[in-house]
Amino acid sequence: MPVVRPKYITFDCYGTLTDFQMGPLARQMFANRIPAEQMDRFVKDFAGFRFDEVLGPWQPFDQVLKAALERTCKRWGIAYKDEEGQQCYDAVPTWGPHADVTAGLAKIANEIPLVIYSNASDEQIMSNVDKLGVPFHRVFTAQQGQAYKPRLAAFEYMLDNLGCGPEDILHVSSSFRYDLMPADFMNITNKVFVNRGHEPSAPFYKNIEIKDIGGLAAIVGL
Repeated sequence: MPVVRPKYITFDCYGTLTDFQMGPLARQMFANRIPAEQMDRFVKDFAGFRFDEVLGPWQPFDQVLKAALERTCKRWGIAYKDEEGQQCYDAVPTWGPHADVTAGLAKIANEIPLVIYSNASDEQIMSNVDKLGVPFHRVFTAQQGQAYKPRLAAFEYMLDNLGCGPEDILHVSSSFRYDLMPADFMNITNKVFVNRGHEPSAPFYKNIEIKDIGGLAAIVGL
């Protein structure tokens, strides 16, 4: 495996670094309204509507979650409660990293600047970043860029503000649909897929696959 030494390593945060618990939270919240044997489909629908909500013009992240949950409830014929949408939003900054993240990042944090672009609001993200346990050079949010991933505008904003080109970064994510597919459209050739099990591998997009962040150091020769 050839060694990659980028100017920056850029990351997705939720799901890749932070253990994103929206699915388990939804299961808990709707346990008495959705039959257990149908809960997987309910959670999948909620994830699908969240994805759909970020494809258009930017809107605040609390509105993304509330609209997605409302659409999910409508599909399932159950009442939507705005306070439950708010509960989803309020839970996000309480979540910490996957178990492998802090040690894995510590191997590289002092050698290559680390960067995040997250589909988050400014008031949420630093609580999650602080829990990662290592310093980050820059942390960008969809609120700052006025664009959610997978929109290419999110990547344009990040590259413009880093003052670099797509060839200068190594982008790391556990999601093809949110990150690695649009990164490929942006001609970001150095891509790492962290296989967390919530999306299948897609070698067509020319990425290096690792099972956790601990595998990242070897890719950059550390």
